[in-house]
Amino acid sequence: MTAKQRYFIELSYDGTNYHGWQIQPNATSVQEVLNKSLSVVLRGPIETTGCGRTDTGVHAREFFAHFDAEKSMDHGSCTMDKCENIVRSVNGLLPKDIAIKKVFPVAENAHARFDATLRSYEYHIHFNKDPFKTGYSWELRDRPDIELMNKAAAIIMEHTDFSCFSKSNTQVKTNICKITRAEWVAGDGEIVFHISADRFLRNMVRAIVGTLIMVGKQEIKPEDVRSIIESKNRSKAGTSVPACGLYLAEVKY
Repeated sequence: MTAKQRYFIELSYDGTNYHGWQIQPNATSVQEVLNKSLSVVLRGPIETTGCGRTDTGVHAREFFAHFDAEKSMDHGSCTMDKCENIVRSVNGLLPKDIAIKKVFPVAENAHARFDATLRSYEYHIHFNKDPFKTGYSWELRDRPDIELMNKAAAIIMEHTDFSCFSKSNTQVKTNICKITRAEWVAGDGEIVFHISADRFLRNMVRAIVGTLIMVGKQEIKPEDVRSIIESKNRSKAGTSVPACGLYLAEVKY
């Protein structure tokens, strides 16, 4: 049997043209494009496993995946120089909206998804028409009350069961997540929501942002968020905001 070596790959991507990270039928995904490029460079079939899954149109500033390659391949025994060569070669094949940053060998049981201890997302909102932010931030006409939204965000951090913010029928074993940061930060003509947790449910961040915007528009009170979470009912929470403003910003191991 041919010996295998496991590698981690760090990448970033603009999710505009992709139906999320994960391979799916009849739609182009980041994972599919990456697998094809790696397979060409490493001269054999390569299948990656991602640190999570991003939805259609969601971006990733930092994303990790792992893959196994035969040690006997030309690039298989990945010294630093050879790993850098893999990065250059794969980047040469990938489209401009996906970029490889690093490839490095890891232990045979290292896992990009299950070994991750913290994931951080950002959601960007701007208020003035800006052609350079189209597709990368959500444009709102009226500025919501960031103080009220941060009061509601603090309430979210008191809870762990986020069934109300999850898509139904996702086949996960639990809807329990430990959130360690949930905060709106104001910038020049924009506001950014920062959220970190050990794990996230499908559509969770966009549903949270949609609910907090309701608070910011004073459609509901900050305290109402508590009853929404305790209801465990997705229909009680706000509408999911557009994918264009969402970024996977950091993954920690």
